[in-house]
Amino acid sequence: MNMKRKTHLLASLLLFSFLFAPFLQAQDDDDYNWQPLFNGKDLKGWEKLNGTAKYMIDGDAIVGVSELNTPNTFLATEKKYTDFILEVDLKVDNLLNSGIQIRSNSMESYRDGRVHGYQVEIDPSKRAYSGGVYDEARRGWLYPLARNPKGREAFRTGEWNNYRIECIGNHIRTWVNGVMCTNLVDDMTNEGFIALQVHSIRNEEQAGTKVMWKNIRILTEDLEEARWTPDPDVPEISYLKNELTETETRHGWRLLWDGESSEGWRGAKLDGFPESGWQIEDGILTILATDGGEATGPGDIITTNQFSEFELELEFMITEGANSGIKYFVDPTLNKGAGSAIGLEFQILDDKEHPDAKKGVSGNRTLGSLYDLIRADNLSVEGRRKTFRGVGNWNKARIVVKGNHVEHWLNNEKVVEFERGSQMFRALVAYSKYKDWPNFGEYPQGPILLQDHGNTVHFRSIKIREF
Repeated sequence: MNMKRKTHLLASLLLFSFLFAPFLQAQDDDDYNWQPLFNGKDLKGWEKLNGTAKYMIDGDAIVGVSELNTPNTFLATEKKYTDFILEVDLKVDNLLNSGIQIRSNSMESYRDGRVHGYQVEIDPSKRAYSGGVYDEARRGWLYPLARNPKGREAFRTGEWNNYRIECIGNHIRTWVNGVMCTNLVDDMTNEGFIALQVHSIRNEEQAGTKVMWKNIRILTEDLEEARWTPDPDVPEISYLKNELTETETRHGWRLLWDGESSEGWRGAKLDGFPESGWQIEDGILTILATDGGEATGPGDIITTNQFSEFELELEFMITEGANSGIKYFVDPTLNKGAGSAIGLEFQILDDKEHPDAKKGVSGNRTLGSLYDLIRADNLSVEGRRKTFRGVGNWNKARIVVKGNHVEHWLNNEKVVEFERGSQMFRALVAYSKYKDWPNFGEYPQGPILLQDHGNTVHFRSIKIREF
C-alpha cells in the first residue's frame, strides 16, 4: 500500500473513531454486570414521594403523567446508592420539564420530607439544559449548560434519548446520546436514591403531558474500568471548598487564597494585611460590617501579585442589604483619599434591599454588573433572569479576561461581556463616575481586590489561572 493510501485509511479510521466512540464505549459496557432497576411488569422497588402525579406502566416503559395543582412528584428507588453508573432511555412531551434524581433523599427533618439532591435535567425547552445538573430543593443550578454549548445540542426533542450518568467519588458526569454534557465535582452528598421526576405544571395546556423511561439499568462494580473518558472540551466545574482538583492543577489553576491565612493579600492602602475587620475562620474570608460606607472600615484588600489575562472564580455569600465587589485591573495608587481603590468591578449587591441597585443608569449597579458601566443580564438564556441563589446562600462569581475581551459569569451563566478599550467601552466610561480617572479599565495589569463597603460579606474558594 502506498503512503497516500495509508494516509487516507488512517484519516478514515480516526474519523470513524471520533464519530462512533460513544457507541463503541456503550457496546463495551455490555461486558459488565448491569442490573435492571425496572422489571418491566410492576413498580416493585419504587415508591412515590411528594406529589400526586401518576406513574403507570405502558409496555416496557414507566410513564409519568403531569397533573395540575400538585408539587413535583418523584418515583424513587427504595434502595440507596453511592457510586454507580446509570443508563436510561427517555422521552418527554415538549411542554413538560422533568429530571432524574441521583444521590437524593427525603427526610422529615428536611422541609417535611421534601425530595432534595442532585437532578440530571430533562429540558425540551429552548433553554436546552438537558443533561445539566440541578440541585433540587437546595442550591439550584450547579452545572447549567451555559458552560457547555455543545451539550445543549445533544437532546432530541420529541424522540427517545439515551442518558448515561456516572457518579464516582465526588465526580458527577453525564452524557446525552453519547455527547458529554456535565463534568461536575461536588462533595455535598455521597449517597441517596434514584428518582424519576414529573415536574409541577402551571396551566391546563400542560395537564396530562407525559415523560417516559425505559431500559433503566445500573452498574455498581468495576466502575473505574467501565467509566467513559471525559471530553476535554467540556469544562470541569468544582464546588470543593478551598481545594483544587487534579484537573484544575493540571490546567494551571492555583488558589488565590489558601483558606487559612492572609498570605498573598494586603490592604489596598496598607503595606500589610488589615489588623482587624477582615476575619479568617472555618475556611471563610469575611469582611465584617461597620457603617455601610465605602472603605470606611478596615478597607479593601488586594492581591500582592498582579494579573493581566486570567480566569478568576470564587464563591461569595451576602447578608441582607449588603454591598461589596470584586475589582480587577486595579491601580491602588490612584485614589489616595477616602473611598475604594479604583478598578473595574464585578458588583456584589443585595439588589432587593440595597438602594444602590436603583442608582446609576438602567440597573448598571446591580449584582454581577460591571459597576456603573454595564448592567448584568442573563446572556446565556434569552428571556431568563440572571440566576441568584439568594441572601445567605453561596453564589459563584467568574471573571474571564482574554486580551481586551472580558466576561462576567454569575452561577455559571454569562451576565456581562465587553471589550476594554473599544469605542463603546470608552463612551460608557465617559458618562460614568470614573470619567476623571485617566485610562480607567485599560491598565495592562493589576491586582485583584475584594471590597470593604461596610457590610458583612463572605468569600471562599478563591482561585485563578493565567493565560
